[in-house]
Amino acid sequence: MSDEEARQSGGSSQAGGVTVSDVQELMRRKEEIEAQIKANYDVLESQKGIGMNEPLVDCEGYPRSDVDLYQVRTARHNIICLQNDHKAVMKQVEEALHQLHARDKEKQARDMAEAHKEAMNRKLGQSESQGPPQAFAKVNSISPGSPASIAGLQVDDEIVEFGSVNTQNFQSLHNIGSVVQHSEGKPLNVTVIRSGEKQQLRLVPTRWAGKGLLGCNIIPLQR
Repeated sequence: MSDEEARQSGGSSQAGGVTVSDVQELMRRKEEIEAQIKANYDVLESQKGIGMNEPLVDCEGYPRSDVDLYQVRTARHNIICLQNDHKAVMKQVEEALHQLHARDKEKQARDMAEAHKEAMNRKLGQSESQGPPQAFAKVNSISPGSPASIAGLQVDDEIVEFGSVNTQNFQSLHNIGSVVQHSEGKPLNVTVIRSGEKQQLRLVPTRWAGKGLLGCNIIPLQR
């Protein structure tokens, strides 16, 4: 395989996109060249262990008669050509592996981007289907100094969550009353919508001035 043939082979692989089978074929060619190099070195070894650099003339400058000069010259020439072919194939193997690795990284990046996009779309779809939190009740009045006032509740606050009560399980004001009765002296998380923004409050139902545990009037919203 000449250098020109190697370049043409490499070019055709790159033009069509390197595949695993292309790399396997290059590796097969590499092993074939290595076997040929070894066979030619064996030829040199058979000629009294002569290598690539030993002189082929005797001390008087005459061609050596103890070795087959034709076989030695042919084996040396073949080894030089095969080593060049081996270097070219190894370069192709390196480039092919680099392309495969780069393509795998690109595919992995695309897969991750698509998975992220799908997750975001799914999350967006869920958010759109659920919509913003819905209030189920509204604060109608608040007594100054009451637990509701201390917690920061204000008139016209729309209640989204009151302890364990929310839009999904609210049926009547008795639900809130039951939570308040069972939470005396304990903090309750209360979520309200005020001027279009969500507010998180902590309310501690406490008996004050004989006026109950909250000190505010809550009315249900029409749904």
